[in-house]
Amino acid sequence: MFEKISEEIAVVFERDPAARSTWEVVTCYPGFHALLAHRLSHALWTRGFKWLARWVSHWARWLTGIEIHPGVRIGRRFFIDHGMGVVIGETAEIGDDCTLYHGVTLGGTTWNKGKRHPTLKNSVVVGAGAKILGPITIGENAKVGSNAVVVKDVPDGATAIGIPARLVETGDTDGRFAAYAVARDANDPVARAMHALIDHSADTDKRIEQILAELQRLGLKIEGVEPEQFDASGLNRIVD
Repeated sequence: MFEKISEEIAVVFERDPAARSTWEVVTCYPGFHALLAHRLSHALWTRGFKWLARWVSHWARWLTGIEIHPGVRIGRRFFIDHGMGVVIGETAEIGDDCTLYHGVTLGGTTWNKGKRHPTLKNSVVVGAGAKILGPITIGENAKVGSNAVVVKDVPDGATAIGIPARLVETGDTDGRFAAYAVARDANDPVARAMHALIDHSADTDKRIEQILAELQRLGLKIEGVEPEQFDASGLNRIVD
């Protein structure tokens, strides 16, 4: 027991550079408190003390702002950073070395009994505000970007972003992951297409402006366009 608690404390220092002392972690980290409460409530749940397990998890939510159903199975070295607004449903499963940031939901998409919440394999990182919904699987070392909504399986080592989530290449070379938004150089095809359209629109506007200026220089009157004055070369406008 004490070995596992020490392990959970060490994880905080490993993944949060703001942590300064063991006393600070033990007294001021809601993610650590929520995990301890869950270990207790889950033990009660598996031994048949369902109501007592729910009562413990209810008070843990009140204290930490993190709601973890007692039925959730969580591996070792699990870390919730900040934590406010995290919701983890009954049939969710979380592997070893996973990290969740605030506002994350591991939710269901049906009212039917049985497996209805996600499974996170080992070393998954889920960014702030992300929603992972349904009995889907997030593969080992996968990453889910900030505010993504994931409704399909994510393969091992992949990064998913957007609504609905799609897989992207992050281009990361140092193994780090931006928890509040995916890497700035993310190879997002939708974002690239949007930027290409904007650039094309700006270039088209510039060409149209040049054509109108040349037509006016040649003396053609164009409805809705004020006449322009040009210098002796006929190419440059004269600005008052």
